[in-house]
Amino acid sequence: MKIVTTTSARKNIKDLVDRVKYRGEIFGIGRRHSIDAILIRFPSLYNEEVSDITNVNAYSKSFDFLESEPDLYSLSDVKKRHD
Repeated sequence: MKIVTTTSARKNIKDLVDRVKYRGEIFGIGRRHSIDAILIRFPSLYNEEVSDITNVNAYSKSFDFLESEPDLYSLSDVKKRHD
């Protein structure tokens, strides 16, 4: 995820939105080394019966970037904790 300042986001909002929409990029927007908001692609499907955040999680590609992240816990770790 790329992080941009609020000033930069304000000046370049069209470019940022295009990059999110067409390239699937994700941007954190914030001030003083703190992320205040995230700019992500809107879900291609939308279910009005569930909350906005559930729609984002279920239908968008918001978390696709996690595929390249290492797993922090193994399946056995999860089983130990929740059995």
